[in-house]
Amino acid sequence: MTTQEILVKAGQLILSLSILVVLHELGHFIPAKLFKTKVEKFYLFFDPWFSLFKFKKGDTEYGVGWLPLGGYVKISGMIDESMDREQMNKPAEPWEFRSKPAWQRLIIMIGGVTVNLILGFLIYTMILWHYGEEYLPAQNVKYGIVTDSLARTIGLQDGDMLVAVAGKPVENFEAFAGRLILKEAKTIQVVRDGQQVDIQIPKGFPRQVIKRKGMFVVPRLLPVLDTVPDNSFGFRAGFREGDRIIRVNGDPVSYNHEFYNAVKRDTGKTMVVDVLRNGTDTVTISTVVPSKGFGGIGPILSNQLEIVKKTYTFGQAIPAGFNKAITTLVSYVQQLRLIFVSEEVKASESLGGFMSIGNLFPGVWDWQSFWALTALLSIILAFMNILPIPALDGGHVIFLTYEMITGRKPSEKFMEYAQIVGMVILFGLLLFANGLDVWRWITSKF
Repeated sequence: MTTQEILVKAGQLILSLSILVVLHELGHFIPAKLFKTKVEKFYLFFDPWFSLFKFKKGDTEYGVGWLPLGGYVKISGMIDESMDREQMNKPAEPWEFRSKPAWQRLIIMIGGVTVNLILGFLIYTMILWHYGEEYLPAQNVKYGIVTDSLARTIGLQDGDMLVAVAGKPVENFEAFAGRLILKEAKTIQVVRDGQQVDIQIPKGFPRQVIKRKGMFVVPRLLPVLDTVPDNSFGFRAGFREGDRIIRVNGDPVSYNHEFYNAVKRDTGKTMVVDVLRNGTDTVTISTVVPSKGFGGIGPILSNQLEIVKKTYTFGQAIPAGFNKAITTLVSYVQQLRLIFVSEEVKASESLGGFMSIGNLFPGVWDWQSFWALTALLSIILAFMNILPIPALDGGHVIFLTYEMITGRKPSEKFMEYAQIVGMVILFGLLLFANGLDVWRWITSKF
């Protein structure tokens, strides 16, 4: 990965998280103001000891901290991460959080989660309206699949046609691996030589798929060079767009992965490639295969397989965006369940911190990808914040719900201890997740 790609990924991550944090905190800020509750601070990022920028307007100090781990609003009379015991020891004022009715405090606390859910829905709606939706139906993978070593361990073969996972038809080819893992499927159905075959999924296979961090099967394509960059080694060697590879070192080539495997096998050696040019002319290219291959020459998937593009009117995009937001939330909950419940998945192999999140973004700035990932992160942020952990919004919601049901308010001392416990848990998880990223990076270098 180049320095430019790292900077682009980091820039997208910071911008995305900044948008999400500001809007999340705004979800607390607005109802607090509506209920005439004093908000002392509104900060993007945390500001221990000093801030990068700040100004005061009315009763509220607005600023940007130096520690990019989130953000916060400090609401008067509320036990939060500031642990302002001095204020809490004073008699309650009518403009403080603790003086407000429980139902108002509940609305203030769920405001951030509500905003993140609505934001995810709105972004998905606008993406579908503006860009539409593209996907590759499994039935359009007409040349079958190419398998890697992991896929072959369970009996999948090159040329198999994916039909179903656990008996349920596969519609979107790219969603195949995710469905296999999330549904904890026991079988895959494929068509091979005109006959349907059931592939049994052994115990431990989903874990291996997760560790692979990519598709273990891809669509099989013809060996047609739809792209040959002018600055690539392949172009200098003599390959041209439209060439169809027919032989490598005298051996016939029917599909692109056969050519790709030959390139990997013959790195550093002389390779003789026969190509069909302009549909009629046979051209022979003799060249030494460089260590990095021929530099991006190869087929373009959309030129050979029919990609379905679905367009939406604004009215159609609204329910579709809502459905996508709900589907994303359900999928994320299923992933967490697998991490903490299933024997097939280990937390140490699946969790990640800011490096893992940053790597989700592409190495070039792409607004469609940026907004799609921002919507995903917004849904994730909403769910994580509503978890019943003290120091998170969900922890406060649990205590408020208890108060509304029983009519008894937890003591401030109890709330202080709960806040401390919650912060220890959160910082522990934060260190664990980011520590895993660092460990993976170190082990990848050695």
